[in-house]
Amino acid sequence: MPELHVEVVAVDREVWSGEADMVIARTTEGELGVLPRHTPLLGQLAEGGMVRIKQAGSEVVAAVHGGFLSITDAGVSVLAEVAELATDIDTGRARAALERAQQTGADDEEARAGALRAQARLRAAGQS
Repeated sequence: MPELHVEVVAVDREVWSGEADMVIARTTEGELGVLPRHTPLLGQLAEGGMVRIKQAGSEVVAAVHGGFLSITDAGVSVLAEVAELATDIDTGRARAALERAQQTGADDEEARAGALRAQARLRAAGQS
C-alpha cells in the first residue's frame, strides 16, 4: 500500500514528520480519515483535538489546538497553532492546567481555550 508523507507543524517548530498509512484528524466539519491518494482538501482543525497517524502496526498521536489540515498530492500537513506528541505530554502539568482553567470559569474565553488544550493533551496521552 502506498504511504502518505505527513508533517505535523506547530507555530514554533516541526513536531513530527514521516511516512504513514493513514491520518485521522478532527476538523470543524467532523472526523476525517485520510488514506493515500485522498482528494486534495483544506480543513480547519477543531479546537482541542487530536491527530492520529497510523503506521504499520503503530500509531503516533498528537494533541493539536487550532490551525489547518492540508491534503495535497504531496501528502498531509497538519499546521497547528499548538501541537504536542502524546509521548512528550506531562500529564501532571496538563491536569493542573485543566483544574486552573476550570476554576476560572466557563465565561472566560481564555480559560475555556486553556481547558480545551489541557483536555486534548490528556486524551492524546491516553487519559480522560
